[in-house]
Amino acid sequence: MIFTSKKTLIISGITLLSLIIFSVFIPSKSNALSDIYGDKIFDTGNLKPVDSELKVKTGENAPDFTLETISGTKITLSQFQGKKNVLLSFIPAAWTPVCSDQWPGYNIAKPLFDKHDTILLGISVDNLPTLFAWTKQMGELWFEVLSDFWPHGAVADSFGILRSDGTAERGLFLIDKQGIIRFIHVGDINVRPDLGIIVKAMENLEP
Repeated sequence: MIFTSKKTLIISGITLLSLIIFSVFIPSKSNALSDIYGDKIFDTGNLKPVDSELKVKTGENAPDFTLETISGTKITLSQFQGKKNVLLSFIPAAWTPVCSDQWPGYNIAKPLFDKHDTILLGISVDNLPTLFAWTKQMGELWFEVLSDFWPHGAVADSFGILRSDGTAERGLFLIDKQGIIRFIHVGDINVRPDLGIIVKAMENLEP
């Protein structure tokens, strides 16, 4: 019993330390990763925070889909059932400031995803050539990047996060190994989601 308590404390300490490290090393808005790209980044200005209505809710089966990745493979969501938890990270558009900070920021968090037996899939309505060029500019990402370009935004629409301008919301969906949606976050499109809410959601998957 004492051993279990110590183990729990150690794991909690590791998680807390990881979050502290993440907050220290991820650049602030004034020193963002997107600043590196200079005039390659398109300034969207301030957008309507949310412009869609969810079609799914926690406790429901996640809509299945198959999308092509920038590496040339196809991924089907249901292929992970019984194997891995899945976090879907939808972003509005490549070559924009917040998106260009959000995905590279997940690189330092990979140990946390591994700890909770969770894979990350990044999804955008951009076409494959655009996503390929953009991610090459950002540097290596440890997770697969999928294109929801055609039928345009069909996967985003199935979750209810396709905006009126044809882009996706900045949405997060955590799906457990049974294919059930356990966590949803659709926040202000102008703001990068905090890693802490993702870590908390993954921790809540533990039995």
